[in-house]
Amino acid sequence: MLGNALIGLREGLEAALVVAILVAFLVRTGRRSELPRVWAGVALAVAVSVGVTLGLTLTQQALTFEAQEALGGSLSIIAVGFVTWMIFWMRSHGRTLSRELEGALDRAVSMGPWAVVVMAALAVGREGLETAIFFFAAAQAAGETAGPLVGFLIGIAIAVALAYAIYRGALKIDLGRFFTVTGFLLIFVAAGILAYGVHDLQEAGILPGLTTLAFDVSDVIPADSWYGTLLKGIFNFSPQTTVLEAVVWSLYVVVVLALFLRPARRRAPATTDA
Repeated sequence: MLGNALIGLREGLEAALVVAILVAFLVRTGRRSELPRVWAGVALAVAVSVGVTLGLTLTQQALTFEAQEALGGSLSIIAVGFVTWMIFWMRSHGRTLSRELEGALDRAVSMGPWAVVVMAALAVGREGLETAIFFFAAAQAAGETAGPLVGFLIGIAIAVALAYAIYRGALKIDLGRFFTVTGFLLIFVAAGILAYGVHDLQEAGILPGLTTLAFDVSDVIPADSWYGTLLKGIFNFSPQTTVLEAVVWSLYVVVVLALFLRPARRRAPATTDA
């Protein structure tokens, strides 16, 4: 539940902030008549994202065990790729996001009503599709319980409340720090999902080493204990971890965390000849 709540909070706030920026821009520039079109685009993006999640779930249920594991493992790796890209994209574009969205919406308004709908759908849909695939992969890793969905919905609800409070001016938070902290935590969540994806591909017979364990701490950390469940829910920790899972998890955390914590390079000011 906790890991999925973090996914819902982080990804939900990104999408909610996109909506808040679009709405605030139209209100500020006196173009409230365009708001229904923005909301139509948002509704379309949400519907597509929910449809993708349901489609993936129904497709997986209709497959054989090996095919289910292959699909789940592949989607887990794709989801980790998406969220990793978004973590770094937000880090480099977070400061200019508002300006970029406002410029795109201004151009869409001048092009016509449908352009506004499409622009809003694409702006929110990018976040929505990424969230749908990442949530699906995380839910599969957590197991067949209601916990992942409940945690995800809690995270989404908090994200929407925060975005609305920011929009209304009732709350001011350092978004740069927020995305840095949540990005740091998401790296470990993503590493666990990546390791789980590798395990799925081992179960499907696509990758070797299913019986070659790096460690087995089942006696110390039982999978059904409260702390085993906590580690599973947040970091997807498995008491029985294969060598390949451990290697992939370690490499991902070391490389991505090092790049994430590296100080951002500042562009040198342009100089002109006298």
